[in-house]
Amino acid sequence: MKFKYFTPQEANRRLAYIRPVVQDLLDKGKRLQAYVLLPHQTPQIQKQQQALEQKIQELTAELEEVGCYFKDWNFEIGLVDFPAIINSQEALLCWRSDEPEVAWYHGYQDGYASRQPIPVELL
Repeated sequence: MKFKYFTPQEANRRLAYIRPVVQDLLDKGKRLQAYVLLPHQTPQIQKQQQALEQKIQELTAELEEVGCYFKDWNFEIGLVDFPAIINSQEALLCWRSDEPEVAWYHGYQDGYASRQPIPVELL
């Protein structure tokens, strides 16, 4: 796993690569949730479920190799965080898969609900 701090510009340049990975994660996560809800788990279903779990792990590892982190384990909005320095503090640039670019951040100890716009001077 790589660790690096991203500027907003670097994070936005990575989106062309990250978008399809996140979409694949969302698709596979929703399929996995459907399997989990089935009342009867046949060996075939269990095998498919395990294959989906493995692929989800591979996709999240792929994002971590780039240096960002998938944060949407409900598989609803495709949330990704990028480590950054904002106002001389460690922070996380925060992107949702339905957003055109990385334009928000929050502190390391804060969550999605604490997102705020990236300061204009950093864009």
